[in-house]
Amino acid sequence: GFSFVSRINVDQLILQRLPTTIVVIGLSQLLAILVALPVGVLAAVKPYSWFDRIASTFAFVGFSLPTFFTGVLFILFFSIHLGWLPFVYRSDIAATGWQFLWEHFKQTVMPVTVLALFQAASLMRYVRSAVLDVIRLDYVTTARSKGLAEHKVIVRHVVRNALIPVVTLVALQMPAVFGGAIVTEQIFRIPGIGSLLIDAIMRNDTPVIMAVTFVFACLVIFFNLVADIVYGWLDPRISYG
Repeated sequence: GFSFVSRINVDQLILQRLPTTIVVIGLSQLLAILVALPVGVLAAVKPYSWFDRIASTFAFVGFSLPTFFTGVLFILFFSIHLGWLPFVYRSDIAATGWQFLWEHFKQTVMPVTVLALFQAASLMRYVRSAVLDVIRLDYVTTARSKGLAEHKVIVRHVVRNALIPVVTLVALQMPAVFGGAIVTEQIFRIPGIGSLLIDAIMRNDTPVIMAVTFVFACLVIFFNLVADIVYGWLDPRISYG
C-alpha cells in the first residue's frame, strides 16, 4: 500500500531508510562481537582473576544502563562538553570524498557505540558462561594431554563448540536490536526504520506500521535461518541432508 501521510508507496519509504539502519545496526553488532568474544573467552580462561572481575563489572554496568541514558551521557560529554562529535545525524552532508566519509564516521560513532556497549555487555557474559561449560569437558583434557598448545586447544576445541549457543543468542538478538534501535535513532535523530515507525505511530499511518512490523517478522525468520546454517559450519555432526 501507500502511506496515508506522505502519499508514497510504503516499500519506497522503507528502502529509503533501510541503508542507514543497516549501517548503524551492522556496525554496532560487529563491534559488540569483536569486543565480547575475546573478552568473554579470556574471562573464562582465567575465571575469578582480576581481568574477569573487571570485565564482569563493566558488563554489569553496560547491561544495566539503557541505551537512552547512555546516549544522553555521550551527547553531554562528547558533543556539548568537548564538542568533538555531532549529536544530530545528517543524511545531506555536502562534502565529497574523504571529507564525506570523515563527517559520516563522526556522526555514526556515538549511536554505534551506544548500541554496541549494550549488546557487548550481555554477549560477553554469555560467551564467558558458554566457554566455562565447554572448557571442563573431557575432550578438552584429552586435547591438552596430547601436547597441543594452549591457544590451539582454546581456539580449535573450546571456542568453536562454545560458539553454538552464542550464535543462537546473536540470532535472537538481531531482530531485537533493530527494535531497540528505535530509541537510539530518536535520540540521535537518525533517519532509519525506527524513526519511520515512531513517526507512523504518532501520525496513525497504519500501512507504514504494518509494513515495518512485517519487516521485523521477516528479520526473525531470516536470522534464525542464518543461525541454523552456522550451526552446521561450527559442528560437523549437525547435518541437514
